[in-house]
Amino acid sequence: DVTVCILGSPGAFLPVLLEGGTRCPGAMVLCLCPSWVSRVPSPWCPGSWSLLLSRGVTFEAGGRSTLAAFAPPRRANYVTGTFGPPDGGWVGELVQDLDCPTGGSVPLARRLEDTLVARWVLAAHANLPVPPTLAFILGAGGHLPTDVVAPGVRLVRLEGPEGQESLMVQEVGTFLGSSAMEPYSQVVVRLSGWQWRGTGLGSTHGKEEVAAVARAVGARLRGLRGEDSVLLEAVVPTARLPAPPPRSPAPRLPMALRICTLVCRSWGNRPQLCQVTCGVGRAEAPVRHGATLPQGLDSTLEQWGVVAPGQRQALATRLQVAAEAAMAALVATEAKLSPQQRGGARAHTDLLGVDFLLASVDDALELVALSTNSQRCLESCALAETMGRAVGQPPGHLAQLVAEALLHHAQRHLVEGKDILLIGAGGISKGFVWEAARDYGLRIHLVESDPEHFAAGLVETFLPYDSREHRRDEEHAERVTELVRARGLQPHACLSYWDDCVVLAALVCQRLGLRGSPVAAVRVAKQKSRTHQHLQRCRHGRPPPAAFAVPCHRLQSHGDVERAATTVPFPAVAKLEFGAGGVGVRLVENIEQCHQHAARLWRDLRDDADHPGIGLGWGNAMLLMEYVPGTEHDVDLVVFQGRLVGAWVSDNGPTRLPAFLETAACLPSCLPADRQAQLVHAALQCCLACGLHDGVFNVELKLGPGGPRLLEINPRMGGFYLRDWIQEVYGADLLLAAVLVALGVPPVLPTRPVPRTHLVGVMCLGSEHGAALGGGGGLVALQELQSRGLVRLNRLFEETAGDGEYEEPCLSVACGGATRAEAGARLLGLCQALGIDSPRYPVQHFLSHFK
Repeated sequence: DVTVCILGSPGAFLPVLLEGGTRCPGAMVLCLCPSWVSRVPSPWCPGSWSLLLSRGVTFEAGGRSTLAAFAPPRRANYVTGTFGPPDGGWVGELVQDLDCPTGGSVPLARRLEDTLVARWVLAAHANLPVPPTLAFILGAGGHLPTDVVAPGVRLVRLEGPEGQESLMVQEVGTFLGSSAMEPYSQVVVRLSGWQWRGTGLGSTHGKEEVAAVARAVGARLRGLRGEDSVLLEAVVPTARLPAPPPRSPAPRLPMALRICTLVCRSWGNRPQLCQVTCGVGRAEAPVRHGATLPQGLDSTLEQWGVVAPGQRQALATRLQVAAEAAMAALVATEAKLSPQQRGGARAHTDLLGVDFLLASVDDALELVALSTNSQRCLESCALAETMGRAVGQPPGHLAQLVAEALLHHAQRHLVEGKDILLIGAGGISKGFVWEAARDYGLRIHLVESDPEHFAAGLVETFLPYDSREHRRDEEHAERVTELVRARGLQPHACLSYWDDCVVLAALVCQRLGLRGSPVAAVRVAKQKSRTHQHLQRCRHGRPPPAAFAVPCHRLQSHGDVERAATTVPFPAVAKLEFGAGGVGVRLVENIEQCHQHAARLWRDLRDDADHPGIGLGWGNAMLLMEYVPGTEHDVDLVVFQGRLVGAWVSDNGPTRLPAFLETAACLPSCLPADRQAQLVHAALQCCLACGLHDGVFNVELKLGPGGPRLLEINPRMGGFYLRDWIQEVYGADLLLAAVLVALGVPPVLPTRPVPRTHLVGVMCLGSEHGAALGGGGGLVALQELQSRGLVRLNRLFEETAGDGEYEEPCLSVACGGATRAEAGARLLGLCQALGIDSPRYPVQHFLSHFK
């Protein structure tokens, strides 16, 4: 079971618990008392502890909660809670050194609440402006490294609280007279450290009052403790903008604005902004959490005088970038801490509050990062959403985003150590599988036909077995099952990412009693003519699955070609019945061209040795299907027990007719939302009609004026670049989703799949681009650009696969951008510079459909 445990008072976590109960009923457990949980030595992680829950409040769909007793106790997959008063003591003790992911700890919370540490992270690692700050600490005290260099922050280490007056006075005078202080007229002196968070204990002075400032610093130094520091910082005033005429003739009071942001560590450890609120108060005193009611960013900026909607949106975008940069910097600095400094090897900050000021620098608005906190921004944002519901505002996304992130971390832990039987290794294009398996802690037991495959040394168990003749998969399944049992393996799941092996994997699942799609369903999807003929008989529904099928006819002889011509109109598409990668797919204008193409293909492609990996282990039968006009799209689906869990639509560029080899692609799709919805619905209905109720599937469709039409169903994860692109754009990992479904766990995927970037890519061919990429140094240049994050490369083959009309792409090159147009322009410029674009391979034409 997935178990997310919240320790301590629910407080601001209550909306998250309720949302998590809706997404995964029973997975969220609230523990209000330390006697409800126990720590036992971890069975698989020496030196760590497992947290077992004997009682807790569980949450179900509809907001129903139950005080439940667990016998046997439930093991927590993810733990977080309240690390400050009043529950921080017992919560901190329970989460210390756990073997599961822990969303924070007392040591990490103390780092967040230390203003000096926060400003060092924000300025030095996130490159964010902070108020000019002079800090005094004793010796090596605090949570800072020995050599602190951060723009806007000056650190002075004192040997002791006494006898350092002259040095202190000199540093204060230099700071107050520095160029950094020129724009400001006031400073504040205060103590910094986790125990001083939110106390507001400080004194404000004019910067010309050097002696008074020095006395205030000296007074605080005399009582300084080891982890604390004394801060002297500029009072940064809120920007004053021309505001709309007041409704009252009374004079306007100077006001201050504090912007509160909440960021979570989401899919792939990526920062994601969850919510923004604002606090407004009198300018003479800092605006603090809990002192004012929160309000929205857009209305606050408008009230402040930012009238233009475009300018407010630009500020909101800048704020998102700054807040997520702060989270990324925090994740990076925490990764360098020892387990003891973090409070455990699995402890990380998963929820971060960052406060900003809106200042004016050189007549331009600037966001100044002020501080970080562990839960105060969560409380403010949760209060803002509660207040909004009371007046009929649409529900916000805070609880949803946070609950999804916590459940995702729990599911990642759930798959750790699981034994996965993988059928078929594939080529270099599947190289990401081994890296992902290591990252997720999966124990891979690989069945592979090539005894010299490079993955043999990357897996837990390598089982060489020649299964290339897939027409004998029933026999192969028996042999593989015997191999697995002879080795004493007890896999938790069995699956395949390699197109040739999907039926064999289904048969092995059946024999081992493991979860998977029915063998009959996978056979129907694997054989293209059977897919369409089966769907044509499915006439229930509005519209029925038959509406998406295309007339087709199987070809095993030239007599079949004659018979097919009476039922399939020309122009038509002739291709391999079990083919993959677009190899051998051709537009034929008449029966003569069909005879010619079939003769060549049956002569050149007879078995797997002629062209490995394109389905020839199933024979070289062909099919003739009606040509469907329109744009081509891939729909990648995650389905659990017949329910759609996730779907992503990508677009393909025009092919080089009469061949249908892929040329270009983009993600997200250019289509409007309603047309994407048509594609997703058609893809799902086709899969369900074939009996594919559990798994990750790739469905290829055409979209014309009359709606979507099916090309083929691939009963496995999308190939080529699709897993990488979907993870980059949306954060979701198809590979992890496939493992979770095979384990019987419904994957938690983003409910609101908002793209973080746009990707546009082009395929490269050895015949067209070998000289430019090899001898011309293009591949080396691309690899250098990839190391700098400027392009995305997906190697599909080590060398040219096939030749002539049977050639496959060897490389996918993609560029990202804030918009599709920006990504496309970058890609086109790159292809022109490297010689990928040419009259024979017109990249600009391939990208022209992405509008």
